[in-house]
Amino acid sequence: SYADAMASRDDIIFATGRSDYPNQINNVLGFPYIFRGALDTHAKAINEEMKLAAVYAIAGLAKEPVPDVVNAAYKLKRTTFGRDYILPKALDPRLLTRVSCAVAKAAIDSGVSRRTITDWEGYANHLREMMGYDNKLLRSFTDMAKANPKRVVFAEANHGNMLKAAAEAKAEGICIPILLGNEERLQKIAAEENISLEGIEIVNLRHDRETERRHRYAKILSEKKAREGVTYAEACEKMVDRNAFGMMMVATGDADAFVTGVYSRYSEVTKMAEQIIGIRPSYTHFGALNILTCKKGTFFIADTLINRHPSTEVLIDIARLTQDAVKFFAHEPVMAMLSYSNFGSDKQGSPLKVHDAIDYLHKNYPDMMVDGEMQVNFALDKKLRDDMYPFNKLKGKDVNTLIFPNLSSANSAYKLLDTLGISETIGPIQMGLNKPIHFTDVESSTRDILNLTTVAVVDAIVQEQIEKGE
Repeated sequence: SYADAMASRDDIIFATGRSDYPNQINNVLGFPYIFRGALDTHAKAINEEMKLAAVYAIAGLAKEPVPDVVNAAYKLKRTTFGRDYILPKALDPRLLTRVSCAVAKAAIDSGVSRRTITDWEGYANHLREMMGYDNKLLRSFTDMAKANPKRVVFAEANHGNMLKAAAEAKAEGICIPILLGNEERLQKIAAEENISLEGIEIVNLRHDRETERRHRYAKILSEKKAREGVTYAEACEKMVDRNAFGMMMVATGDADAFVTGVYSRYSEVTKMAEQIIGIRPSYTHFGALNILTCKKGTFFIADTLINRHPSTEVLIDIARLTQDAVKFFAHEPVMAMLSYSNFGSDKQGSPLKVHDAIDYLHKNYPDMMVDGEMQVNFALDKKLRDDMYPFNKLKGKDVNTLIFPNLSSANSAYKLLDTLGISETIGPIQMGLNKPIHFTDVESSTRDILNLTTVAVVDAIVQEQIEKGE
């Protein structure tokens, strides 16, 4: 058996065809992408060079850092190349572009192709669009959530769209919803909207039966924030607020994730989140991003919700957080920090803040693929950018991540594209808090909230693994 073989000696490396053991040998790692590369180059044959290219691409991918989404999908620890990981996992979304591109290049180089590809980044983006990569990513998130559903608190369940999203999430097995509100009122709304709340927990935080929990939460919060002027009496007052109560549910482990924002003023709720949940170590700020999918590809936009007028220091944190978030979604971040000026042409006001942030990032994070400040047309047109500014760090690369200089520009940009039907959007997705706390917009549809709930569950799964040291 596998267990006997592995126990027999320390230097054995064992691969099988089974998905319940490490190193699964699966045709899906190679065949679909070999065929894709061959078809896209109109290859006359699939030769040894193309097969070897696929092998080397697969082997090379196994030696690279594994995205969190892959670890979470397989309920693995922080996977690294070694005895138990010599092959990528079959659900690794990077296989599509990495192997197909390698096979296509080999077909061209070995002379069996009838069609030449020169823009390899463009080809990779085309593959993602054609194969529905981004829908596939959301589907993979849904599958992960269904495999390990978490307890998600919905703060504003009296809003029809949030109530529908919670019920749909329960029906699809995405999460275990907990609704905050008056049970009689929620049941009335559910009846009017023809929504089933069967099996869904409802917590009326103002009811007498929650008195003990409110006082317990207040005690925990006041002790945690005693040196920041929060008294026990003030904490007790906060606990009749559904956002504060719901966040404390997550902070104490009574729930795993929290979704709010439909009715709440975001500035008050985000400030509350910073106070109750706190910001991740090594950061002093947090932010939010939106994922936009359109004909041109997938783009990540930040900061779309939190920081109104970010300083240089805030922009630095946003860039770092966004890089981590984009990697979490299994993309390689290529980031442009935007302004109305280009590379120091105006060194006053917001361009100067962005310019200084870029200087800091280049000096302290030299491997980060980021440059600026630049206008958005230069960010999205690499030929224009490279011809005009050949010194730029992003030369030859397609930008997929846009860091805006302030909240007004970022929020307006993604809402403009969404409203005009130019793109579909997921978010805003919170980055930088210690726990999965996510915020919706007042105009969020049921689908928007359901998508964000799915992200919140995956966020909670990864957070659980981090806390366990996996």
